[in-house]
Amino acid sequence: MLPTVHIAHGLSARKARRLSLPGRTQSPAPSRRAPRRLEGEAVPLRPARRRSRPQGKEAAHPRGSPQSDCLKRKGFAVDTTHQPLESEAPLNREALIRLFDAPESERPALFARARAARERVFGSKVFLYGFLYLSTHCRNDCAFCHYRRSNTALARYRKSTDELLEAARRLASDGVHLLDLTLGEDPYYVEEPGFSRLTELVSALRQATGLPIMVSPGVLPAQRLARLREAGADWYACYQETHIRKRFEGLRLGQDYDVRRRARLDAASCGLLAEDGLLTGLGESAADLADSILAMRAEPLAPVRAMSYVPHPTTLPVPPAAPETRRTRELLAIAAMRLAMPDRLIPASLDVDGLEGLAARLEAGANVVTSIVPSGCGLAGVASEDLDIENERRGVAAVV
Repeated sequence: MLPTVHIAHGLSARKARRLSLPGRTQSPAPSRRAPRRLEGEAVPLRPARRRSRPQGKEAAHPRGSPQSDCLKRKGFAVDTTHQPLESEAPLNREALIRLFDAPESERPALFARARAARERVFGSKVFLYGFLYLSTHCRNDCAFCHYRRSNTALARYRKSTDELLEAARRLASDGVHLLDLTLGEDPYYVEEPGFSRLTELVSALRQATGLPIMVSPGVLPAQRLARLREAGADWYACYQETHIRKRFEGLRLGQDYDVRRRARLDAASCGLLAEDGLLTGLGESAADLADSILAMRAEPLAPVRAMSYVPHPTTLPVPPAAPETRRTRELLAIAAMRLAMPDRLIPASLDVDGLEGLAARLEAGANVVTSIVPSGCGLAGVASEDLDIENERRGVAAVV
């Protein structure tokens, strides 16, 4: 049975919209953030408010974690007064390993526990992230990435400010809660003197839409992270993909594990909400995933994500496991993250399986729909360059 969840709306909305998952008749896109409730039995919940900066004093509940308190100040509805059920103990390494090794017959109950943990903190709200891929140029040669430096056959692009603003306004009009500005580690933007191009773009996006901005530019020094914060960014994503050092060396070729981790800590120190993520489906063991999740839990992270590896001709060979087995690993990782970190935002990405994979990820405990890309803007996805973009199945109207 598909989960009943609600889209949390922004400042102009008075009610939340029900999220109808794949299989329903597609509704037309809403215009100018007009509140619209889809038919259904679910009672609308109080929507999360979007705002550019915290307004007034919002006292943090003593039981709320620093991460959930910060999310609440950013306008994401979080119940910081929640307490775990008496029957639930914090997941340790052994419990996480058992979770990943659980037989198929036990998975429905596991996913139900993850949904219950999500609902105790966030209710049934789901948030929408619009995706803006600014530049597909990258100086890194990550073994898993379609946009790796050594892929010389790829037609790359850098979008202009006007092109990004047009796409951002469309996403804002459709009702997304956040804009994810992503780029490869492109020296044109991340090195001086070009870094000002990136900060100016962040400011322009913020001014044009009023939405929170997440920036995913790769590893940056603390001073540049602070400049992004000053320009109006609220979030910083920098994915480790694994917290097993040996596996990191094989995935992020020639990169420094500790430098990448330090960037997230520096981001949190300067007031950005930091995000980390795991890549699943590359032969990792249950112990590898358990250790990575515990490492993520120890960091001051707001969102955490798991995503399946999508192979390309120029990346790592296709793993021996079937695609459905790799996807199961991702779903188990989402559930494990939710149970280990119930107050974190956890994405369900459209970039791996498109709209068809959304329901399973929400059922596993996710509460954010990411990689929403407007059609007709020439924007690419990351794991899947063009999946469902131009047929409009990656837009807000298709999701809600």
